[in-house]
Amino acid sequence: MNYLAHAYLSFNNTDVLAGNMISDYVKGKTQYNYPDKIQVGIKLHRAIDDFTDTHACTKDLKEFFRPAYRLYAGAFADVVYDYFLANDNIHFSSPEALSLFAQNTYALLNKNIVLFPPPFAKIFPWMYTQNWLYNYRFNEGMQKSFGGLARRASYINETETAYNIFIKHKSEMQTCYNHFFTELKNFAAYKLQVLLTA
Repeated sequence: MNYLAHAYLSFNNTDVLAGNMISDYVKGKTQYNYPDKIQVGIKLHRAIDDFTDTHACTKDLKEFFRPAYRLYAGAFADVVYDYFLANDNIHFSSPEALSLFAQNTYALLNKNIVLFPPPFAKIFPWMYTQNWLYNYRFNEGMQKSFGGLARRASYINETETAYNIFIKHKSEMQTCYNHFFTELKNFAAYKLQVLLTA
């Protein structure tokens, strides 16, 4: 899962959202330096990633990218899931609903901005000024997101191949998403309740 899904699966909880979004930038025992509910978000993020990575639909989705990108196939699959979520009329009834969600997410994140680890603090201004969460719904947004993977990953030299794979196999990838996301949402909601009551 990429940024949009992690934001959506924070279920409008401000501190859980912050933890969920910064989790990839929080290493080891440093997670315990954060307030309790932000720690919950960090743990929720990791549980979501584990569920996603081991799901049969994700394994099928990765196979489209694996010949060209091998170990990085999963990173491209995560971005693809955000595209389909952004265009999912069940979860976002209209483009306006997605836009409102994106703007609300940036506002909620801003409440915890002083707690962001430096790498996330660096990208957050780009996230909201370029409206990443909303722009996942467009092919052009996918191109940019794939390009962002190349900038962050040492062994990805180009992403045009990934974009062409996405365009060519979009309908099959949609099927993977359709069979997966409701299960993930139900899992995340249950996991969050467990973490909040632990």
